[in-house]
Amino acid sequence: MRLQRIGRKNNPAYRVIVTDSRNAAKRGRPVDHIGAYEPKAGVFTIDADKARHWISKGVQVSDTVYNHLITKGVIEGKKRNALSRKSPIIDEAKLKAEAEAKAKAEADAKAKEEADAAAAAAPAEEAAPEAPAQEEVAEATEEKATA
Repeated sequence: MRLQRIGRKNNPAYRVIVTDSRNAAKRGRPVDHIGAYEPKAGVFTIDADKARHWISKGVQVSDTVYNHLITKGVIEGKKRNALSRKSPIIDEAKLKAEAEAKAKAEADAKAKEEADAAAAAAPAEEAAPEAPAQEEVAEATEEKATA
């Protein structure tokens, strides 16, 4: 059970057909026509009874048709990866979580560097002898002079 393209150029439409695995879908010799799929309109129609009948006879279902059958509730199960076997499955949620973790780690490292720099500057100020303010020196000199 697979899709057979019947649409015009830049306007795809598909039939859901049952065909022998030795026949190409384009040859037009399906055993049975059981539904249609219009991706631009987002419409998937199928005769659920015929689909169940053919699956019970052992027909292998393509990944895309299988996923549509699950969405329609014709069969139950977990969806399959319909991408080519050569391209990897990209888990966007995982990539986003990794990016957030990396950003947080960089922010923590930057905050730690700033804290270390502040801590290094503070002991240097404490270790240096404090010079008396000019006003205090002037007041002390005036007191000595008046005394």
